[in-house]
Amino acid sequence: MDEHDAQGVTYSMVRAYIFHRRPEIRVEEGRGPPQAFVPQTHRPGDEAEVDFGDVWIHLNGVSTKVFLFSLRLSFSGKAVHKIFASCGQEAFLEGHVHALEVLGGVPRGKVRYDNLRAAVSQVLGRTRGRVESDRWTAFRSHFSINSFYCNPGIDGAHEKGGVEGQIGWFRRNHLVPVPTVTSLAELNAMVERWDEEDDARRIMQRALTIGEMFAVERPLLVPLPEEDFETGLVSSLRVNRYSQVSVRTNHYSVPVRLIGRMVRVVLHASELVVYDAHKEVARHERLIAKGGSRLVLDHYLEALVRKPGLQS
Repeated sequence: MDEHDAQGVTYSMVRAYIFHRRPEIRVEEGRGPPQAFVPQTHRPGDEAEVDFGDVWIHLNGVSTKVFLFSLRLSFSGKAVHKIFASCGQEAFLEGHVHALEVLGGVPRGKVRYDNLRAAVSQVLGRTRGRVESDRWTAFRSHFSINSFYCNPGIDGAHEKGGVEGQIGWFRRNHLVPVPTVTSLAELNAMVERWDEEDDARRIMQRALTIGEMFAVERPLLVPLPEEDFETGLVSSLRVNRYSQVSVRTNHYSVPVRLIGRMVRVVLHASELVVYDAHKEVARHERLIAKGGSRLVLDHYLEALVRKPGLQS
């Protein structure tokens, strides 16, 4: 600052500059090779890339951070998106199910991933070896997904640049200005329409549109399995004296007749379903914030009849 009067320059700006400039100096002095990128071609129906991106929306008048799941086929550039309240394992699995159903099949070759916690429990040193989570291993075995994990950090981003660029394009072209919605279901209906409209666009100088190239690719995908896969997290919980179950710091109501009993709770990315034996007894939209409650008045009607003083 004293030598150059750099009043508007921060330490982080200098550090970022040095990070990029240092390898350039090594190349200029003949002490290292320049960074090169090799153009790639992809066989139809062979490869895909998956990632999450952060998105801001106005949800019921409140600025809210949500997460955009994207699965992109490498040959055609056909991408399927879905927005979730979190990027946890439930959203990761549900995003796959939605995308594969829209595409009508599974890529035959590699599907490239970051080292997401939803899939990877441990990165084994500097190798490509990964310890996968049990649910993810079961899921990809069910759908015959051949996973390929990119290197950590910025180097790994270059290994799946297609989906990285796709998320940025989608965000700039469809989520600016920031959308205002009353629910994620409303927003995802818009996302599905945008995905269909994007089939008509061309990527760079390609002669065919995304939709035309996907028509070539779709018959070459591996057919989907006939049986469904339960993507929700299943747990057995006891109903407390307030006729609620507690799930990840949030509380959801159930009928008062179930107080003290064990129920089966299935937590999905966007909703929570409660079963008494095999019968569904409650369904709630999943809460985004922590420490909240979602109550349904009908669940307490029996108690209000017995205790009319509560009605006041």
